[in-house]
Amino acid sequence: MSYKTGVDRKQQLLFPATVDEYVGAEHICRLIHAFTEQLDLISLGYKYAELKNTGCRPYDPRMMLNLYLYGYLHRVRSSRRLRDETNRNVEVMWLMEGLRPDDKTICNFRKDNAKALKETFRAFSMMCGETGLYGKKLTATDSVKIRANNSLDNNHNQTTVKNALGRLEKKITEYMKALEEGDKEASESTPCAAEIKEALERLRERKANYEGLQTRLESESEVSTVDADARLMRPGGDGRHLSVCYSVHTVVDSENYLIVDFEVSNRANDAGHLKPVLDKAKEIMEVQTLTNLADAGYYYSEDIVACERSGVTCLVAKPPEGGARKAEGFRRGDFVYNSEKDLYVCPRGRELEFKGVKKHVSGREYRTYRTPKACGSCEKKPLCTTRKYREVERLTCQDILDKVDQRTRSGKALYRKRQEIVEHCFGTIKAVWGYRQFLCRGKAKVTAEMALAYTAYNLRRVFNILTRSGSRLSLALG
Repeated sequence: MSYKTGVDRKQQLLFPATVDEYVGAEHICRLIHAFTEQLDLISLGYKYAELKNTGCRPYDPRMMLNLYLYGYLHRVRSSRRLRDETNRNVEVMWLMEGLRPDDKTICNFRKDNAKALKETFRAFSMMCGETGLYGKKLTATDSVKIRANNSLDNNHNQTTVKNALGRLEKKITEYMKALEEGDKEASESTPCAAEIKEALERLRERKANYEGLQTRLESESEVSTVDADARLMRPGGDGRHLSVCYSVHTVVDSENYLIVDFEVSNRANDAGHLKPVLDKAKEIMEVQTLTNLADAGYYYSEDIVACERSGVTCLVAKPPEGGARKAEGFRRGDFVYNSEKDLYVCPRGRELEFKGVKKHVSGREYRTYRTPKACGSCEKKPLCTTRKYREVERLTCQDILDKVDQRTRSGKALYRKRQEIVEHCFGTIKAVWGYRQFLCRGKAKVTAEMALAYTAYNLRRVFNILTRSGSRLSLALG
């Protein structure tokens, strides 16, 4: 018995005559090519979309976009690795028509076309809507934290800077003391003194840098020195308690789990992001009404009310009330609202009547309810409040929030679909494709990188849908 034998390396072979024969008619490269060919690069704002009569001839933005989309589909994001693919990958050679740009040119394309790449993602989303791939009835919204190109050591707040300055002061004092003691000793200690002076100079430079950060932190909550836009967050599910991240708010349609739109934010919480991202999603899908599922992070009264008034039917989980339950005494949730009489009934059965509307510093308007006389004669008053009487506040828009809460509780079967709809893309991009950290820095470039990842995800989904449905890709592409 012997091993299997291969082809003699020196034997001459008859390869296909054209590169096109290496890429099948049903290959995903043809979908990438068909998509980029129908884009209006000038309206999208791509650099070099309009040619000039002077200067060196640039690369066609379509070719560069083909390269990046193929790279993100196959877990290759680095400009140097993409450059290598143009030299050894037959599929990339087909997409690039044999062109081999250097890594700097590839890197500059993503940097110079940050806004255009986001618009390209939206152009593909609109194509999905026009071809009936969106159900346009039910969507789910969630956010995912992706680490920025900025380590924890390069993120500073008032506490970390204060601690660092304290350590540096202590170290400088130790070196100064050692230097004084060295001056009193014999001349053979002179080299040691020179080293101490050099170390002192480095410590003073570091101290000056931290003092500069301390000045900046008087007007900022935190400072990231590598990626200035990134902020400290709890990534969740990544094995880290804290990391410097960006938050990507994403809307996914329930029909084929295709991403409709997204927004990159450097805020740790989700409050205030639901309405803007859903407005853009409705515009892309060209609908006026929509049902959307979101988790408790998006439970923000102004956002929910604005969505409801704009035609979005919300199902949003209500977060639990803060604070530990007292062993004795009454919490805000123990007071029951009577909508017919517009009053609150306390746990002792006494009525708190409407007294007026007041505006908080946050800008929210509240209706206030109280009955001072009833509180004054209540034997349980010490367990209820330390003030003269108990006052209950109710948001002026609370009626709408109550409807949303009731809808979410009664629609548990529908709400359970939220995770399977929106977590699908997060699992694919982070766990399967391994995109756990951005390569670029700055919110604009990070958005461009996310646009490429999400466009690649949607391309893969469309390709799989066409393949699964039995449609020939060559026919679908016309």
